[in-house]
Amino acid sequence: MARVRYGARTAAEIAAARAARSKLPDIWSTGVVALWESDPEAVAAVLPPPLEPAGRPLVRANISTVELPGYPLGAGSVSVAAVHDGHEGWYPLVMPMTHERALIGGREVFGEPKKLGEVTVERDGLVVRAALARHGIAFVEVRGAVVGPLPLPEPAEKLDFYFKFLPAVDGEGFDSDPVLIHCTRHEKVRRLERISGDVVLRESVYDPVADLPVRRLVELTIGEKTSDQQGRAVARVSAKDLLPYVHQRYDDPQQIHDGPPEGSVR
Repeated sequence: MARVRYGARTAAEIAAARAARSKLPDIWSTGVVALWESDPEAVAAVLPPPLEPAGRPLVRANISTVELPGYPLGAGSVSVAAVHDGHEGWYPLVMPMTHERALIGGREVFGEPKKLGEVTVERDGLVVRAALARHGIAFVEVRGAVVGPLPLPEPAEKLDFYFKFLPAVDGEGFDSDPVLIHCTRHEKVRRLERISGDVVLRESVYDPVADLPVRRLVELTIGEKTSDQQGRAVARVSAKDLLPYVHQRYDDPQQIHDGPPEGSVR
C-alpha cells in the first residue's frame, strides 16, 4: 500500500525535521525601520495587562523582505514600547506576512499576531519606499531618500511580548487562561543607512495603526540584519483582563465571540 501522507510520522522523521531546523544558516533580510513618538494615552490604551507603558510612547514599524531561494518572503510589524516585570520590550499589534508558512508557525507556537498581507521594500538608487498593506490599504508607508551610512551597532538582544491563547469552542472566552510569552531575539546588523523622509499612516478598519499618530519622528533607517528567536512562557494571564483586547488579533471583531449555535454542526 502506498504511504498515507496524513498518517503518523516516524520518530526518525520527526528527529530529522528538528535537526534540520537547528542547522539553519543566518538568513539576512533587507528592511526599513521607522521609529516615532506617539500620544502616551494612545500607546497605553493598546496594552493588555500585565503590560505597562514604557518611559517613552514609542511606536516602531519594521518592513522587511527576505530573498529565500524559491521562497521570497515579506515580513513586517507595528509595535509599541512596553514593560513587563521590569523587562523593557515591544508589543506588536499586527505582523503582516506574505506567506502562510511564516504566519502559522508564529501564531501557533509563539502567539504572534501575524496576518496575511502585502509587504513592500523598494529602493531605486537613493530613493526608498516601504509599505505594509492589507485589504488594498497601505496602512503604513515610508517614503524618503538615503542620506548616508550609519555606524553598525553591536549584536543586540531584543524582547517582544506576545499572548498565546485558544478561543473557547462555545465562544465564551478561552479554553484555558492565556499565556504571556517573552520572545528574545538576537540580532546582528551588517549594513545600516539613514533615511530622510516621512511616515504615512492611512485609515484602515482592519489595521487601525492610524490611532497611533506620528508626533515626532525619531528615526528612519534601511539596512540588512539577521536574527534568531527563543520564546519562553513566563506567566498565566487573567482571561478577564485579556478578553477586551483579543479583537486586535482578528479582522472581524466578532470572530472571537462566535460560538456555534446550540445543536449546530461545524
